[in-house]
Amino acid sequence: MTTSRKRRADRQQDLIEAARRAMVRHGTDGVQVKQVAAEAGLTSGAVLYHYADLRDLLLDAHHAGMERFYEQRVRRLAEVADPVEKLLVTIKSGLPGGPDDTDVRLLCELGGAAGRNRVYAALLTTLFDRQVSMYQTILESGVAQGVFTLTDTAITIGRNLVALEDAYGYRIVARHPTIGVAEAEELILSYARGVTGNPLRGRS
Repeated sequence: MTTSRKRRADRQQDLIEAARRAMVRHGTDGVQVKQVAAEAGLTSGAVLYHYADLRDLLLDAHHAGMERFYEQRVRRLAEVADPVEKLLVTIKSGLPGGPDDTDVRLLCELGGAAGRNRVYAALLTTLFDRQVSMYQTILESGVAQGVFTLTDTAITIGRNLVALEDAYGYRIVARHPTIGVAEAEELILSYARGVTGNPLRGRS
């Protein structure tokens, strides 16, 4: 990559991060170019030089947050062989790091806007289905290796696990007084133990 292309890519990445901060501060529907520019320390014209349409920048910002909950998890799972450990890692990595987790706060913002925006709705549907598929693969692998005895279909359990991630993730960023990261993880694990017939103890 040439120096000029690298500078442009770096600037675009800076703008994506600025857009993410602006969306958390002002909401997905309410964010404006000038607010992104303020977060980036630039003029509105400089933002529009790199992204002529604000909607393209906002989509890139949402994609950047979503990558964590699918692409990054899949890459991490590729390094783990044991289905039990895979399930533990996946459950833990699906929750916020804390109430100020920008990625999860953005997903909550996106969820609120999805009913009014078909593009956002499609993004969330795709993310949900991919995460379900990720869980389904782990569960079916555990059955094949004799470590899981499922009480329902793998796809049903996968959907419930992703739904629990979403629900407890929202509780965490909403600062529920009795549901933090550790509590949410244990609540999801309690369900997972019941439906897999495995105590789910490991190194994660």
